[in-house]
Amino acid sequence: MKLARRHALITGASQGFGLAVAHAFVEEGADVMVCAREADQLHRAQKEVAERAGGKSCVLALPADVSEPDEVQRLIKMTLADLGGLEILVCNAGVYGPKGPLHEVNWSEWTKAIAINLMGTVLPCREVLPHFRDQGYGKIVLLSGGGATKPLPYLSAYAASKAAVVRFGETLAEEVRGFGIDVNTVAPGALNTRLLDEVLEAGPTKVGRAFYEQALKQKAQGGTPMERGASLCVFLASAASDGITGKLISAVWDPWEDLLTHRSELKDSDIYTLRRIVPKDRGKDWG
Repeated sequence: MKLARRHALITGASQGFGLAVAHAFVEEGADVMVCAREADQLHRAQKEVAERAGGKSCVLALPADVSEPDEVQRLIKMTLADLGGLEILVCNAGVYGPKGPLHEVNWSEWTKAIAINLMGTVLPCREVLPHFRDQGYGKIVLLSGGGATKPLPYLSAYAASKAAVVRFGETLAEEVRGFGIDVNTVAPGALNTRLLDEVLEAGPTKVGRAFYEQALKQKAQGGTPMERGASLCVFLASAASDGITGKLISAVWDPWEDLLTHRSELKDSDIYTLRRIVPKDRGKDWG
């Protein structure tokens, strides 16, 4: 049981990938608090996770909007009190936001997507840090997305916020070095979740022909199994990954099961981080 006697808070856990992470965590022995905005759906998820736990893990639920500071403060306070501790934070809550050319999308929807994806990641981290620092241990797992490492036309709020999440994770990891806190970001792969359904519903005129056709193909082929990314989250939440921090790790492309053997190589390296590409990186002799 890789997460036995561990306590975890998972945001955006009422469906999709967050729910898959909750399932994986209780299967590995963790007590969990699941969080999302929509109460009815969240409590259905809580019941589902509790059934998976079979009485071996405590499964609690608390509705909250993680982009609102007061609600995040309440969430962390109640998680610590009701779970009896906290060693793991998984920031999964996220939305695509408005779809379409930047000059045409609704501005309030654009800024709300930034608030949910970026502020909804930063605020829970900010609130748990005093507790993690005091206990000298903590695991923070952030969720990246396809827009973090490449342009994503017509989904500018999503792409910008997810790139910011990755750099925030790298930055926070440096701030808390020496406190026993590891901060990493997960790229779970192309998942068949509600976000994919949103793209298909929006259609090619809103998200672009290429991205729409890619979504159709992904839908037909089934996408990346959510269990793959959830297993990576288990690894990053467990003692097996102690000392691995400040990285963006792909559940699909990176050999994360073997990263423990490369921990010393990763420590002072820019491997698995966002970096600027210069001409010589592509075999050019100019610049």
